[in-house]
Amino acid sequence: MEFSLNADQQLLRDTLRDFAARELAPHYAARDFDADLPRQIVGQLGALGLLAPIVPVAYGGQGLDYVSTGVAFEEIGRADINACYVMLLSALSGAIIAANGDERQKREFLPPICSGEVVTALATTEPGGGSDAAHVKLAARREGDAYILDGEKTSISLGSWADTAVVMARTGTYEQGARGVSAFYVDLHSPGLSRNRFKDLGTRAIGRAQLFFDGVRVPTANRIGAEGIGFVQVMQGFDFSRSLIGLMCLGAAQQSLDETCKYVADRQAFGGSLARFEGVSFPLAEAAVRIRAARLLCYEALWLKDRGEPHGWLAAGAKWLAPELAADVLHQCLLLHGHLGFSLDLPHQQRMRDVIGLEIGDGTAQIMKLLVARAIIGNVARGY
Repeated sequence: MEFSLNADQQLLRDTLRDFAARELAPHYAARDFDADLPRQIVGQLGALGLLAPIVPVAYGGQGLDYVSTGVAFEEIGRADINACYVMLLSALSGAIIAANGDERQKREFLPPICSGEVVTALATTEPGGGSDAAHVKLAARREGDAYILDGEKTSISLGSWADTAVVMARTGTYEQGARGVSAFYVDLHSPGLSRNRFKDLGTRAIGRAQLFFDGVRVPTANRIGAEGIGFVQVMQGFDFSRSLIGLMCLGAAQQSLDETCKYVADRQAFGGSLARFEGVSFPLAEAAVRIRAARLLCYEALWLKDRGEPHGWLAAGAKWLAPELAADVLHQCLLLHGHLGFSLDLPHQQRMRDVIGLEIGDGTAQIMKLLVARAIIGNVARGY
């Protein structure tokens, strides 16, 4: 296994680190309130090829490999984890459409997502089931050349301002579970659709929201793939997105770690640098090693994805480990800044609040551990 980045990946990392530090980081704190991420940022991300970069070039993407995509998420996450959400949802929706859409859908839907002209979301979660995503209740009733959608989605990232969404809706019976769920590409400005924005602890620029469907008409031509395979499509997408989530969280934690190392080295107390005390330096040493280990787990999963090899339980482990670790590291960085760290003027508290949301969203730690346990126990039982 090669642990170093190739020349193209190093160039990508350096370019995005410079862009993020110059364009995103200076305004990160100012976006810590309930207002949408500026469309200008979405356009910049699109111009850099960061929105659904894994989509083939023919449909507006970059045809980027998964490891390189991970590099992009980590670098943007260092400056503004909110911007990563637009990248994440574009990547997920783009992957679903690219893998399962017909030729017309790919040519019509993907280029605007990749350019940033259209902001898209993924609407899976419902009030009665977050992790139990297979038991979707939002109904899709066939009526001529359209489906009529009735019901509710909740906790939808970008839901308050996205233009479109890949929506999971039930076309079969509830008893069919996952096999009765289909995917639809829905215009969120459609008649009969309303939204309610949550007031959140963190990632406030994301606009997490409830979506209410009251007789929303969706053309049959906007169903992605065959009836009854929507849930399967989404679960396949989560394999790679879990590692990307891990890297965006680790990027935020790494930035705070770098800033804290500089602070304790410069801070004078008790006749010298604060960094000379083991009670200060040891937590930073532990954080550096733990971040590096979690980063390697994320990249190994993406490397395996690029090779077409099984990686599901590693990606699940990355999704559980990285956000939890990042939140712990950010908390420690806050504490090591003493009374200054408790101020809203420093970014550690904001990064910590932003990361905590990803300990819940896109699969809780408990669900991820269950997936890991099933895989490793199954492997042992099969003699692997």
